[in-house]
Amino acid sequence: MSELLVKPNGTSGKVHDITVENARTAKSADWSFVGFGLYRLKAGESVGEATLDREVILVLVEGKAKLSAGSKDFGALGERLNVFERKKPACVYVPNASEWSATAVTDCTLAICTAPGKGNYQARVLDVPDLVTRGKGANTRYIYPIAMEESDVADSLLVTEVFTPAGNWSSYPPHRHDENNFPAMTYLEETYYHRLNPQQGYGHQRVFTEDGTLDETMSVSNHDVVLVPKGHHPCGAPYGYEMYYLNVMAGPLRKWRFRNHPDHDWIAQRDAS
Repeated sequence: MSELLVKPNGTSGKVHDITVENARTAKSADWSFVGFGLYRLKAGESVGEATLDREVILVLVEGKAKLSAGSKDFGALGERLNVFERKKPACVYVPNASEWSATAVTDCTLAICTAPGKGNYQARVLDVPDLVTRGKGANTRYIYPIAMEESDVADSLLVTEVFTPAGNWSSYPPHRHDENNFPAMTYLEETYYHRLNPQQGYGHQRVFTEDGTLDETMSVSNHDVVLVPKGHHPCGAPYGYEMYYLNVMAGPLRKWRFRNHPDHDWIAQRDAS
């Protein structure tokens, strides 16, 4: 199995705990920015963590929970009981040098997206933009840009949700953001947290560099995470299975600048005309 594919550790509690340290040790010697955790909680269960030197965006992937951060109590949040309802997610920003807690009101899935924090923002509920349509034909997908560059909401984190209909492609044409060369490109590590509908389904993701030194094609199942330290990283959703993924990106600069694969950029050029 590819070292870039991270399977969940069980079906309840903290099933993912990807840190800079363990990603660097096991997956990529250059991993320095992105962290990702995931709790699957039963109604009534409570969890909490200190942020230390990391800023955090909590994403209620599904279910309802009472969320607090620092001295602020945000009450019960969450309108999406199943991620594939495509309702807006409830999201809370938590700065570094703080702490957060969550108590599940219903069974819920809570994602913890982390990156280096600088203390420029206060804890608050994020105003998630409306669903955006991207792509054409079998490359159509639907996106909640939770905390992308256009929203001045975080020090380092870029976070987005993507719904890819069955039979469609996503993160396509293949593109990369692995050079610190702004404005042409920004270096951004990235994680993909995958869900499938129906849940017994699977999808495909390829992570590859143009020189062939990295070329991994993975079959992803429900609740798997794929790490993208560099290279292109397209996804495919087989016929019959809708794909969701939650992206977390971070790097030296909080800007998303990428380059399409030169062999496949013609697709983007054609669709833009």
